[in-house]
Amino acid sequence: MWRQGDILIEAVKAIPESASRVNNLILAEGDSTGQRHRVKNRKGARLFWGNRGFYLDVFAEEAEIVHPEHHVIRLPNGFYRIWRQREFTDSGSRWVAD
Repeated sequence: MWRQGDILIEAVKAIPESASRVNNLILAEGDSTGQRHRVKNRKGARLFWGNRGFYLDVFAEEAEIVHPEHHVIRLPNGFYRIWRQREFTDSGSRWVAD
């Protein structure tokens, strides 16, 4: 499992068949800064949206996940589930602001 700011990345065995392909490789938009968690090289990965969040298919040897305020994460070839962390307060839950 990897963490980059407010996103978590977990290796999974497969992407759900019901997931739909997304035309970009933006894993999350930064709420407080507007900066994005994204895949650096568009030619080595595909992003999907499913009922449990985003899924990433890294079909190249590796994919770099980048964000200006965090270290680069290098994911090896495989499938991944990506989700944003939530925080819980007395008034309810919300996305963690990065």
